Amino acid sequence: MPIIQDRPEGLGLSVMVQPKASRSEAAGRHGEALKLRLTAPPVEGAANRECVRLLAKLLGVAKSRVEIVGGHAHRSKKVLIHCPPEERAALRHALEDLLQAAEGP
Repeated sequence: MPIIQDRPEGLGLSVMVQPKASRSEAAGRHGEALKLRLTAPPVEGAANRECVRLLAKLLGVAKSRVEIVGGHAHRSKKVLIHCPPEERAALRHALEDLLQAAEGP
């Protein structure tokens, strides 16, 4: 399955999180997912909230547009970035740039 998927409501994203990291950041690919290091621990939804906050910041969208739709209690998550059809190309490009930048040179 591709990391970025087209969905009726926006773009789907496969994410692998690493909680309790020293800093929150995108860290490249983990198989067929974007790897995110998160400072938050995996308790009481803290890592999920940090995942949403970080993705919103990295993509320049409101936190309300980023939703975890699968894997709430797991490291492997499915995320939906809500966006209208006219914004999908720009958002897909931003996600691809994020993946490329996180992988390094």
